[in-house]
Amino acid sequence: MKKYLVTGGAGFIGANFILYMLNKYKDIEIINLDKLTYAGNKENLQSVENTKRYTFFKGDICDKKLVSSLFKKYNINYVVHFAAESHVDRSIIEPEIFAKTNILGTVNMLNCAKNAWETENGFKEGVKFIHISTDEVYGSLGNEGFFTETTSLDPHSPYSSSKAASDLMVKAYYDTYKMPVNITRSSNNYGPFQFPEKLIPLLISNCLKHKELPIYGDGLNIRDWLYVEDHVKAIDMIINKGKLGQVYNIGGNNERTNIEIAKTIISYINENVDSGVTYNLIKYVEDRKGHDRRYAIAPDKIKSELGWYPETTFEVGIRRTIKWYIDNYKVLNYKVPGTVEKRIEMKI
Repeated sequence: MKKYLVTGGAGFIGANFILYMLNKYKDIEIINLDKLTYAGNKENLQSVENTKRYTFFKGDICDKKLVSSLFKKYNINYVVHFAAESHVDRSIIEPEIFAKTNILGTVNMLNCAKNAWETENGFKEGVKFIHISTDEVYGSLGNEGFFTETTSLDPHSPYSSSKAASDLMVKAYYDTYKMPVNITRSSNNYGPFQFPEKLIPLLISNCLKHKELPIYGDGLNIRDWLYVEDHVKAIDMIINKGKLGQVYNIGGNNERTNIEIAKTIISYINENVDSGVTYNLIKYVEDRKGHDRRYAIAPDKIKSELGWYPETTFEVGIRRTIKWYIDNYKVLNYKVPGTVEKRIEMKI
């Protein structure tokens, strides 16, 4: 039985990955290590918490003793490393937290994996470290073009800089030690279980509460949107078929401006839930510092090498997402530290 150590598995993408994998494979075991910061929620995995093939540990990826003990106890085959501080606005205010978790935490995970897997003759067969990153490490695009795996890293925020640094550390472990690794960089994810500090769940939450929808600048910043289930399917393929040492970009082919996203959500809720939700809720606010104008990923490599493609159109995915948040309204009422809560209410 293959053993997966998933970090940050109580978070948005991590939880979706665990649920997908346990449902698809009956011969795997997942160990979930999560610190349960404000964005982690054990309830995301309530449906599998009593499954014998799933074990949860509350802990910090920077804790060398704990992480080493998990490798020793469970004989881990795969690390799928989601755990990270991920909100750009928070990184602008508290960059040191992002440096510690995203860089030093990743180095600790790499060291513990290396110590467990390395032998006198190289690394064990059937092991791999999958580092989950972001397209934000590439910086900002103009009106045309796409990020590819060979695009130079040019991060602009403390968040994206910390992720770029951790990417380079993962690359260094492959180049220096020949440690079996892959790096994935995806476009903006959306779907069930996302903490409502991020754009789409925040817009849905504010609409349902008849609160203003603050939009940065002119609202024309563009992101490529990827439905989370499509993302976790790509990660599964990379674990099983990805070439060692390679980076794989995972894009959704769904470019939208922030204002388009806001209007789409308002229109759906207006037509299907509450006619009192209108475009009047939109409020333009001062732009974010260092706000990248456009992200767009070319997923040609993962398509040609592994056969992956985004199955979910934005029109289908956004309807599923809105309906999920309406059906699970309690997820929009996390209790979080006051300073974080203020930022969630104010910024997109």
